[in-house]
Amino acid sequence: MTITHNSPQNVAAAGEILSDEALAFVEALHEKFNDRREELLGKRETAREQAASTGTLDFPEETREVREGDWQVAPAPKALQDRRVEMTGPASPAKMAINALNSGAKVWLADLEDAASPSWANQIDAIANLRDAAHGTLAFTSPEGKEYKLREDAPLAVVVTRPRGWHLPEHNITVNGKEGSGSLTDFGLHFFHTAKQLIENGQGPYYYLPKMESYLEARLWNDVFTFAEEYLGIEHGTIRATVLIETIPAAFQMDEILYELRDHASGLNAGRWDYLFSIIKYFRDAGDKFILADRSSVTMTAPLMRAYTDLLVQTCHKRGAFAMGGMAAFIPSRKDEEVNRAAFEKVRNDKTREANDGFDGSWVAHPDLVPVCKEIFDGVLNDKPNQLDRQRPEVEVTPEQLLDVPSAGDQRTEEELNANLYVAIRYIAVWLSGNGAVAIHNLMEDAATAEISRSQIWQQIKNGVVYTDTGNTATRELVSAALDEQLEVLKQEIDAENYEKWFVPAGKLISDMVLSDNYPDFLTLPAYDLMEGAK
Repeated sequence: MTITHNSPQNVAAAGEILSDEALAFVEALHEKFNDRREELLGKRETAREQAASTGTLDFPEETREVREGDWQVAPAPKALQDRRVEMTGPASPAKMAINALNSGAKVWLADLEDAASPSWANQIDAIANLRDAAHGTLAFTSPEGKEYKLREDAPLAVVVTRPRGWHLPEHNITVNGKEGSGSLTDFGLHFFHTAKQLIENGQGPYYYLPKMESYLEARLWNDVFTFAEEYLGIEHGTIRATVLIETIPAAFQMDEILYELRDHASGLNAGRWDYLFSIIKYFRDAGDKFILADRSSVTMTAPLMRAYTDLLVQTCHKRGAFAMGGMAAFIPSRKDEEVNRAAFEKVRNDKTREANDGFDGSWVAHPDLVPVCKEIFDGVLNDKPNQLDRQRPEVEVTPEQLLDVPSAGDQRTEEELNANLYVAIRYIAVWLSGNGAVAIHNLMEDAATAEISRSQIWQQIKNGVVYTDTGNTATRELVSAALDEQLEVLKQEIDAENYEKWFVPAGKLISDMVLSDNYPDFLTLPAYDLMEGAK
């Protein structure tokens, strides 16, 4: 065997998850597909440089026949026909997995990516929890003696697992002397250990695919799925995938992405923070017309975001695929009812917009939001499981509309600079310590939040933005001083040992990221190298 691996000592099921048979499958995936993965990643920067040099993107001419063709994705399996509420969250620890499965949501997005801190122990524990969930045996007893079990009085959420994106490595897997792929490792271990049991349960191996930038990357996933089905002797098309349209080039290739995955496709999802982060990243050196307003002021009703979501709904329904809405990240307060009242009103408004626009369902980050989202979609769907019949023929979206960043406003404040620094440092500190889903100021934050926060600051420095609330100019000196201030704020909130262990390195990482002349493509790559337990 040419694959080698580390085994986390503190995960009881590690030996079972990292069995010789499972590793042989992961090895086969790497040997067949990893070179193509690396080649496609290499093409990303070339495509970005071309777009930045012209200051625009367009729908690809070479795929016009796909966009104009009359085709649909495979019909949805019964288990995925009703997705009106989807709960999101990490699959480790077991307590969170059980709470998500028991939440009353139709679907649980079991996240091995943005809401997960990818220590090896976390990744293996997540696979073990998903395997046990498939077998109906997942349970947990807290140190205080509280028991968590899968409910039997109502259906559990259908699991849709999100592996890591193509760009992320797995330090703990080596194949033929090369570091492993996070995507192939996550998918391989999950599929090997759960696929047949999920099929026996009347469901199947279902996935959310993140961070793709082209239809060729979707084609690679489709080939992975076809190979995996053949490997385990499973009927072609059993795997189903929903793609997150969370990069700006992918927004110009929605038809093509569904077409490449058409035997395995289930739908597309409209994100927010990663999508905006991608716009900044893609056009970071294309001029000041791409300077984004304060992220907190960019709503889904901004014209460029309306163009994106309308196009997504129209594309999905034309092709018989589901259109999934974005995240309601609010975490209810146990102490402040006024905070809850205002936040629930925002959630209602956001989910009402999605339901009325034709989305088939939406995401929430906390079980308390499941009834709110369900009520709104129930009111629109009535006795239908989805809105595939809402075709949206009136929608016509141009490249200019998708790239109309000024339409999101011009509010750029020093107050938001401080908030971005605080959130980015705090999130990365907790991420480094092993927790990938973090509640900050009653919002569930994940890696996408940290990415857009640090990207906005870098963009503001590069373009010398003048803050609308203070009149000060964004410079390295001003941002460096603000970062020191936020570290001091955090120092007062965190005990000394944890501050030194996690927050000091997080602060240095964010400083390096925002003050660098060069823009690092992903915050999580250098953060992964710092993580305790990554190797």
